[in-house]
Amino acid sequence: MENQPILHPDRNLAMELVRVTEAAAISAARYMGRGNKIEGDGAAVDAMRAFLSTVNMKGVVVIGEGEKDEAPMLFNGEQVGTGKGPEVDVAVDPIDGTRLLAYGRHNAISVIAVAERHSMWDPGGSLYMDKIVVGKKAKEVIDIRLSTKENLNRIAEALDRNVSDLTVFVLDKPRHLKLIAEIREAGARITLHTDGDVMGALLAAAPDSGVDVLMGIGGTPEGVIAAAAVKALDGGMQGMRAPQLDYEIDRLKEEGCDLGEVLTLDKLIRSNNTYFAATGITGGTFLEEVRFGEDGVVTTYSMVIRSRTGSLRFIKGVHQLERKQMPK
Repeated sequence: MENQPILHPDRNLAMELVRVTEAAAISAARYMGRGNKIEGDGAAVDAMRAFLSTVNMKGVVVIGEGEKDEAPMLFNGEQVGTGKGPEVDVAVDPIDGTRLLAYGRHNAISVIAVAERHSMWDPGGSLYMDKIVVGKKAKEVIDIRLSTKENLNRIAEALDRNVSDLTVFVLDKPRHLKLIAEIREAGARITLHTDGDVMGALLAAAPDSGVDVLMGIGGTPEGVIAAAAVKALDGGMQGMRAPQLDYEIDRLKEEGCDLGEVLTLDKLIRSNNTYFAATGITGGTFLEEVRFGEDGVVTTYSMVIRSRTGSLRFIKGVHQLERKQMPK
């Protein structure tokens, strides 16, 4: 029997992935501002899993969601897709920003990333990582081992701007008090966000977004998902494991991890054929919110990026859905 040819992800996959994030976003959006992030996340997971089963691919979830937050999840190792088509790694976050959704705040999105099989980095027991993300013009000058001030000076020089003109995306967490002080001392501007560092990475890597840099500690799974988008946008990204929990530290010790290892973009995702799709749930800088109109019409706003071509598409979807009773 002759060997079967190896199939690689092609451009047709892009629109299929958008359908997946649209479904998750629509299901999640019904819970906006209702104060229960678990219910919204569960609805998004169920919708994402259902639509993933229709996508022509042999997918394996390598970056699932839920362990850190004890939330519903698409679990690591779960096989998704029809079982036909290219073999791929799949990274998912049905809702990046579950608290943003629960409290009706901006920038909650549904995201998925896909790359050729065995190309995504396995974070093992790492739940948190330190990250720095920039756009194309500054990608060669960042070094996460250097001080905050030195990195900002290097980025400003690469962009031919003053440090005082830079805007840095930082999660508003107690662990970042020192980082925030360092950025202010360096003279850069800061935009603070309670959650959503996948969106932060998107903003930092994309041109003309109003954000020049993402800095700070966020989720490791989210970091791998963000890496697919950053690579597709030809941006720059580096990370380092930054454990925050006692049991996380113990697991990394058991795994013999080098906490000083620099996780480059090519380490996080080795393939140059990656896809990233996102749909806005609550609206924000890039993507508008899911809108429920009359007669079951639902409008969504999505984006999809492919690294091989560098194409970035924004997609407005108008969906004719049957009227359904709002969740109780």
